[in-house]
Amino acid sequence: MAETGAPPLPQTPPAHSPLARAEHFVWLTARVLEQRRFAYHFLGGGADAVETALAAYRNDDEGYGHALEPDLRGPVSQPLHTGHALRVLDSIGRCGGQRVERVCRYLTSVSTADGALPAVHPSQRGYPAAPFVPVVDDPPSELLATGPVVGLLHRNEVWNAWLFRATDFCWQAVESLEKSHPYEVEAAVAFLDSAADRPRAEACADRLGRLVREQRLAALDPGHLEAYPVSPGYAPGEHHFPHDYARTPDSLARAWFTDEEMARSLDHLADEQQEDGGWPVRWRQWAPGTALESRPIVTVEALRTLRAYGRAVG
Repeated sequence: MAETGAPPLPQTPPAHSPLARAEHFVWLTARVLEQRRFAYHFLGGGADAVETALAAYRNDDEGYGHALEPDLRGPVSQPLHTGHALRVLDSIGRCGGQRVERVCRYLTSVSTADGALPAVHPSQRGYPAAPFVPVVDDPPSELLATGPVVGLLHRNEVWNAWLFRATDFCWQAVESLEKSHPYEVEAAVAFLDSAADRPRAEACADRLGRLVREQRLAALDPGHLEAYPVSPGYAPGEHHFPHDYARTPDSLARAWFTDEEMARSLDHLADEQQEDGGWPVRWRQWAPGTALESRPIVTVEALRTLRAYGRAVG
């Protein structure tokens, strides 16, 4: 047998199980990073291999680029790419130390006047990008980009000067949310789940949960999706479900939904696995390559969510 240089993988899950079907899909379609992530989370693979794959996307400015977030193409570092990298590092227990201190220097360099992050830095201009992420010369601060990053850094007890103003921005943005949309609320939850001031976070989350239900931002009955409006600018059928807000049972957003509502949501998530073993991309698909690269990312996260709630995947 030929020597591959890779350690042997443990026994694969039973054939035809959701995990086995997803594994086939990942080996068939995924980038090396998602292959390594799948192996880490479900096959006993090592964290070093994930970190090595992620390093290919890092730039000299200590940000991340090269279409790590598939909807932004080109080599330049972007806040959304860098937030994605921090999520990967957090998922393998490596979101700390000098590595993340260097990332914070990049975040400082691209921050807006109020110390927070734009969704897309103007350096993206000239490279392909999804039509729903416009490139402008003086982009505003966005909770969408800032909230998840600040939450991850707080959760991993990273203390950097950049965090002070960025945290203040997140509190102000979350506490002033009125008319919102699912991705913005999910970014708010990512911040609140790890914010240091727990009573303040719980009060904010309680208000946000009422907003989500009043504005019907969560599809509570997957069998009757026509009853839930899709937010302006979203793709047709781009609904968000309870599990999209509460990705783990210990999320503050879990209290927004009854046990029955969450069970229906998780049943729907499990049922979304397609014949090829992967999960679908619900947002607007604007180029074949981006859809192909996004599906393994979505597949890994779907399996992680199901497992977090104790659902059998393999």
